[in-house]
Amino acid sequence: MDELRRVGSVRVADLAREFGVAELTIRRDIGALADRGLLTRVHGGATLRSRLDTSVPRAAPTSGPPRFRVGMVVPSLGYYWPHIIVGARAAATDAGVQLVLRGASYSPADQRRQISSLVESGTLHGLIVATETQGPEGSALLQWLDSLPIPVVLAERRVPSALALTRLEWVTTDHVFGGSLAANHLATLGHRRVGLLASPGSPTSWQLRRGWARALDELGMTGTFDLDTALDALDGGERERTIDGLLRTCRDTGTTAVLIHSDPQAVLLQQHARDHGWSVPDDLAVLAYDDEVAESAEPPITALRPPKPQVGRLAVETMVGRLTDGPRRPVQRVYLLPELRVRDSTALSR
Repeated sequence: MDELRRVGSVRVADLAREFGVAELTIRRDIGALADRGLLTRVHGGATLRSRLDTSVPRAAPTSGPPRFRVGMVVPSLGYYWPHIIVGARAAATDAGVQLVLRGASYSPADQRRQISSLVESGTLHGLIVATETQGPEGSALLQWLDSLPIPVVLAERRVPSALALTRLEWVTTDHVFGGSLAANHLATLGHRRVGLLASPGSPTSWQLRRGWARALDELGMTGTFDLDTALDALDGGERERTIDGLLRTCRDTGTTAVLIHSDPQAVLLQQHARDHGWSVPDDLAVLAYDDEVAESAEPPITALRPPKPQVGRLAVETMVGRLTDGPRRPVQRVYLLPELRVRDSTALSR
């Protein structure tokens, strides 16, 4: 329960490993706590008790209307964002906040349309959003958000310092540090020639790239290639040709390790390499960024894990603090560090 209150959700496999017990023991404990109305069982784990869970009475029923009504707009309801939503929902439940969720896309126009719909309802006290921040469209969107009559907290986004906006608050992973942490991990294992494969158009990629390039320079490492591609969006034939080309580049440049954003790309490249005679990590070490599915690869892929549930939780807590304290509260901008999960896909160079 302490872990649930801290991060909003837990996984059976993680708890079994942490406590050194069988997964069956953890499942029984989760079942017992669910029967007492203290949490909600989900596939593979549990979350803080959901307001939608009617399986058993709540352990401590709450009454009365919510303190605040907060809108939340995210660019996807799929990959990456469900963990942030879970953390936000858990914090909202704890604080008596009604969270109104809307899914948008990565289009700035769609993001503005979804946010406008919530604001125009006239029922919100605040907004938590993850919008475009780069380029002219991103700048215009951020300036509009800064001018709204209700407080806005960005989740996994930050405002470019050149805009000098003073009202927007945010909670985000320090992806720049993540790039540095990845380079340092590979350097300690003896890798000197390394490559980067990033997801095109991702708000994470440019930050990851900045920290990666800075660390390579400071560590005296050589960046053999820095490419944008979306392997998981390609059809089978084109994907194979693209990965073949990437592996040829690794071989031709003496690259011994590669950082890949995100997990699906890392899994696809690693399995293709192994199917074509490459040994991981002996011929090529693979390091992923996001840690959504990296642990399930063969071999399990070392990954940097952004603290996604904590981002959602702290975004809600920041909003509640703003709504409770008002203008006298200093503007809060929070950076959380990603966690390195070392697995079998990285090892000492030979």
